[in-house]
Amino acid sequence: MAVEIPENVVVSRLDALANWSRKNSLWPMPFATACCGIELMATGASRHDLARFGAEVFRFSPRQCDLMIVAGRVVMKMLPVLQRIWQQMLEPKWCISMGACASSGGVFDTYCVVQGIDRFIPVDMYIPGCPPRPEQLIQAIIDLQDKIEREGTISGKEFQQQSRQQRSRALLELPIVEVPSGATTQ
Repeated sequence: MAVEIPENVVVSRLDALANWSRKNSLWPMPFATACCGIELMATGASRHDLARFGAEVFRFSPRQCDLMIVAGRVVMKMLPVLQRIWQQMLEPKWCISMGACASSGGVFDTYCVVQGIDRFIPVDMYIPGCPPRPEQLIQAIIDLQDKIEREGTISGKEFQQQSRQQRSRALLELPIVEVPSGATTQ
């Protein structure tokens, strides 16, 4: 004897339902410090309409956000602020590094500019360019939505993995290499 399911009932896995809701309701926390911030603002405007992807609600409170978009260069003086905002965001959370400056320091190879924010917070998507176009940010959000849909679980066990929790590269101790006396370095 088979049980018939009415037309108005949908059957799914709980993980798939949670991932679908997370994917379609991203709330970005903009951390815009330079010219990439202008492109970030243009993405939220009516011409590009980020609302089509469920990410139009820019919140400036870290406790209401689940996606941090770091747009532009980050200097060492702003790094503690960036890390504090990241720590205040609730799990699950994701990060997009927008532009060459946020991803690698860009043309600013100086002591005060962070040479890639991935040394201090985990980054899920990188957007190249100086500054990147709004279409690139939209594509990164679409790619991040695909990643959320594939990887997420209702219990959040993917956030307990060692790869997500490992220490930042900048905080690791590098081995000291002894140079033999009389040897020349090039």
